Amino acid sequence: MMGWSAAAIIAILGAFGIFVALKARSVADAHGEALRKEMQSLLAAQSQATAAQISQLAQSVAAQLGQVTQQVQSGMASVGTITSTAQKAVSEQLQASTQMLGSIRQQLGEVQQAGHELSVAAKQIEDVLGGAKTRGTLGEVALDRILADTLPRASYETQFRFSTGEVVDAVVRLSDKLLPIDSKFPLDGYRRLLDLGEGCRKDFSNAVRLHADSIAKKYILPAKETLDIALMFVPSEGVYYELLRSEDAKGTPLDEYCRTRCVVPVSPSTLFAHLKIISLGLRGMQIEENAKRLLGSLTGLKRQMDTFGEVYEKLGTHLRNAQQSYSDADRKLDRACASLEELAQGAPVEKVLESADLG
Repeated sequence: MMGWSAAAIIAILGAFGIFVALKARSVADAHGEALRKEMQSLLAAQSQATAAQISQLAQSVAAQLGQVTQQVQSGMASVGTITSTAQKAVSEQLQASTQMLGSIRQQLGEVQQAGHELSVAAKQIEDVLGGAKTRGTLGEVALDRILADTLPRASYETQFRFSTGEVVDAVVRLSDKLLPIDSKFPLDGYRRLLDLGEGCRKDFSNAVRLHADSIAKKYILPAKETLDIALMFVPSEGVYYELLRSEDAKGTPLDEYCRTRCVVPVSPSTLFAHLKIISLGLRGMQIEENAKRLLGSLTGLKRQMDTFGEVYEKLGTHLRNAQQSYSDADRKLDRACASLEELAQGAPVEKVLESADLG
């Protein structure tokens, strides 16, 4: 009996242990199922949050890239406009400079041609007026020829009448004044000097003095129309040579006396030299006028080049800004790509956003 009771107790205890074990297992299974569902819910919520953050990050990157693209396109449009304007300005100025250089070359060619013509004219005058005795009566003809061969027609006038009524053989126009030239040299005294010898030199000297006084009185009118000098044209080198050798009754050389009367004796060759200087002076005045116009053109060129410099500087600024925008966008794109790659590799979103710098 005692053995049966012990067996019964042992059986009851074993059944109770089995019941407890089964109950514990059931409770554990229930807790495990609840825990699994809770984990699944947490993972789903985390996935949704991560997806939302990734979408926000992608939108931010897209907005930044859109702004950069717009800036680059705007910069390139400005660069195109500025480049077109600069090319047009440079082209116009180069064309103007080419035209100016062509005009200068043409003027230099004209000067060279005039010099050649003057050389030929000098040779012709020397040939025509070589004989001192036989060419003395050719004063007016010789003067006309020398003037025509030396000066532009518009710069001189023959048989010019002054406001006083006096008529001079020729005048040369120098700006707003006139240079009178007389060719009525008293050759009779020279012929007597040649024919009768030194005894007639006094008469020759007196005739030259009187002629110089007449020129000074009739043709030198500085208060009205002329310069304060006049030229006395001696039509032969031989006559001019005798004038230089002669003195007046007071022992004063004739050419010096003439200069005291503001009258300058000139022979065909020295007149040519004087007119050559005058011609160069006229050309100098013309060159001065051309130089003023050229200076105006160069001033305009400088202004255009200054404008081009400003345009070029603006172009450089736009290019630098475009380059800087491109560099910023490229850097931000690299950072965004790196962040996406970190997220794809399972990095925490908060850490990625903290390390990312897209601003």
